[in-house]
Amino acid sequence: MSYAFALFRAPDASTFLRRVLALDAVTSGAMGLMLIVAAGALGPLLNLPAPLLRGVGLSFIPFVALVAYAATRNPTSRPLAFAVAVLNAVWVIASLWLRMSGLIAPNILGTVFVAAQAVFVGILAELQFIGARRLAAA
Repeated sequence: MSYAFALFRAPDASTFLRRVLALDAVTSGAMGLMLIVAAGALGPLLNLPAPLLRGVGLSFIPFVALVAYAATRNPTSRPLAFAVAVLNAVWVIASLWLRMSGLIAPNILGTVFVAAQAVFVGILAELQFIGARRLAAA
C-alpha cells in the first residue's frame, strides 16, 4: 500500500488531518532547508535572487514549527488546522502574485518552480480544509 493511499484511508478524521499536517511540516521543512542551504546555487539556475530564496527558506522555520505542533496534537485542534490551511492558501496567492507582478523575472525553470510549489501547497491547503471540515462533522 502506498503512502498516498494510506493517507486518504485514515481510520478517522483526526488521523487524516494529522497526517496531512505532518506531510506539510516535512515537505515545508525540506523546502526551507533546501532554500537556505542552496540559495546560492538555485538563484542563477532559476533566475531568482539568492537573498530572496534564502529569506523565504528562513521564513519557513516558524511555519514548520507551527505545522509540526499542529500535527502532533491529539485531539487535533480544528482552529489551528484551519489557520495552517489559511496560511497555505495565502502562500499560494502570494506566490502567484509575486510571479505576475513583475517584481521577479525568473526563467522558465524558475517559473515552473514557483508554479509547482504553489500547486503543491494549494493541494495541501485543500486537504487541510477537508480534514478540518471532517473533524467538525465527526
